[in-house]
Amino acid sequence: MRQVTTRPTERPSPRFTLNTDGGRHPLTNFLTVATLMLGIMAFVTGFIVDSHIVASWVGALGFWGGLYVQYISVTTAQRCLIIAGVVTSFVGMALGVAHGGFVPHV
Repeated sequence: MRQVTTRPTERPSPRFTLNTDGGRHPLTNFLTVATLMLGIMAFVTGFIVDSHIVASWVGALGFWGGLYVQYISVTTAQRCLIIAGVVTSFVGMALGVAHGGFVPHV
């Protein structure tokens, strides 16, 4: 009887992509990542009392920009990151407003 050697099937390495529908969406992907980065920046600076101006403005930009990007988003992966960015932007903005708001203290 002849013995056949089988090769192990190779799984493709897992990779993270925002284009889960197979199409390319460079603008939406860029805006998605920008929303997440603005949210993280607003969240981090929101805990620093002296940076309330940065936290407020960056949080507002991330929040309203994120809502627009959510409106034009195409894939579920994009929407997941957008919501994370919108929530962190809002929290950062709220902390910035609580520490002094959008304008410097006089």
